[in-house]
Amino acid sequence: MIFYEYNGFCLCPWCGEIPTEAVPVDECFDPLVFVAHYPPEEHRGVFRIGQLSELDAPETVDLLRQHQAEPARSALERFVLKHGATVLNTAFSNAYDVLKAMQKTAPFRVNLVGLGDVGGTVLTGLKLLGKEISEIGIYDPNTAQCQRYALEMNQILPITDGQELPPVVVRDVDALFDCDVLLFTASLGVPAVGSAVKDVRMAQYARNRDMLAQYAKAARDCHFTGLFAQISDPVDHLCRAVFLASNRDEQGNFDGRGLLPEQIQGYGLGVMHARAEYYAKQLDLPFGAVFGPHGQDLIVANAVDERYDDAISQRLTQATVAANLDVRALGFKPYIAPGLSSAAISVLRTLRGEWHDGAVPFGGAYFGCRSRMTRQGVQLEQLPLNLQLQARMETVHRTLREFDYDG
Repeated sequence: MIFYEYNGFCLCPWCGEIPTEAVPVDECFDPLVFVAHYPPEEHRGVFRIGQLSELDAPETVDLLRQHQAEPARSALERFVLKHGATVLNTAFSNAYDVLKAMQKTAPFRVNLVGLGDVGGTVLTGLKLLGKEISEIGIYDPNTAQCQRYALEMNQILPITDGQELPPVVVRDVDALFDCDVLLFTASLGVPAVGSAVKDVRMAQYARNRDMLAQYAKAARDCHFTGLFAQISDPVDHLCRAVFLASNRDEQGNFDGRGLLPEQIQGYGLGVMHARAEYYAKQLDLPFGAVFGPHGQDLIVANAVDERYDDAISQRLTQATVAANLDVRALGFKPYIAPGLSSAAISVLRTLRGEWHDGAVPFGGAYFGCRSRMTRQGVQLEQLPLNLQLQARMETVHRTLREFDYDG
């Protein structure tokens, strides 16, 4: 096996191209990067593996299954078991730039698009809790709304004397991608309270997709290397739409010159986790985990292992999915818990490298699960999945894959 040093990384050619500036070295060192070349439209871009057998693992729900590590038979296998490694898909033209950007640590520059009910709630949470944030830029077409939030947010006292809260500044639209993280909360066509729409989230897809396309292309044009946090609904479907739009040329051809799939994460599952825990307590039922999209195809499991009970899990799922309708029945839009649980808190956990609920890419779709952002790439939480539960998850993943994102 041949290894190369490149910008402080140890590159190991797998099926990808090594930069001409890379220098051969005698042995591998940490951080180790396997340089691959996979079809970019369906495959991940930059992710962490914990054992060598994961290098070419099929991109299915089985990635979330906990597999027993096989005995290491080579020095390279032992190295990966000890240190972990990155798989970098050089089919994306910005792969090495994104890998370099992932090494950044706090403080982070954050920009937020959209100051409606959700956006204002997210901003409040980040202002009070965002110790990892150096500055929060805000943008909304309503300039008075921007000025109002800049004034009010900068007049908030810290909880502890001497604590520094991140300043809030108004951003021009041309400077939105001058940041480490872009939070997108803007939304069009949210059904009014009392409307007859059954799936409130999916009703917003087409208009929000079209609005997001201009931001996806802007991210492509400026070679954005940070995180695009998709918060507006339907979260999981819009993540994929942003990915596709950013990687298409003027003729609509996919070329892999935009955002890597892991640069986009969906933030809608956090509130589903919180709602599932709430209803589990109300119904005196056990709760284990949530998977899948922030919507009708959500999966709530009472347990992930052999204790999984499908009847209990289906009951929890139905209660959790209908939670937003319960708030709407009272005459209110349900945005406080989503703005805090799904967005503000989950984004901060992402920046801290902590496990969090969200939609991440694999196999041509964005699927809700627990993951964490590491300097080696996105790491999926692997669990001892019950086979019946895994079958439910595979059905949902297939539905997301087959969705007509351009229709």
